[in-house]
Amino acid sequence: MSYVSAFYHVVINTHYRGPNLNLNCIDELYKYIVGIASNYNSRIIRINGTNNHIHILLDLHPSIALSSLVREIKRSSSMWMKGNSNFAKFGGWGREYFAFSCSSREIEAVKHYIENQRSHHGFVSFEDELCRIVERNGGNWSDYLLT
Repeated sequence: MSYVSAFYHVVINTHYRGPNLNLNCIDELYKYIVGIASNYNSRIIRINGTNNHIHILLDLHPSIALSSLVREIKRSSSMWMKGNSNFAKFGGWGREYFAFSCSSREIEAVKHYIENQRSHHGFVSFEDELCRIVERNGGNWSDYLLT
């Protein structure tokens, strides 16, 4: 029997990082996104965020391309929010997304990190957070990416 471990920490920001996600109703969005992943035979282990971005810890099914699932999450959730009066200010997701592979040993730490997003962002800006994550994972940070 084959075994594939494909855990990803995915970050998606709103268009121009606008504070357009209604935190009073955000659990509705999270449930919707969990359903999308389930339709792709993938599992969301943890999801949380703030009013301008979300973090997803994802167990990706080996037959699914990460880009296909993220594209569908962005497309479907965008249409859903634009038709939902609880998200009247939502103007769309940013063009990009950020994804980082995780080993099974990192899962608990990433879950904890995602769970504490709102308190974390009382001290650290989204831009600074993303810069650190990108550089920690070997990428070169440039703020122009976040549009």
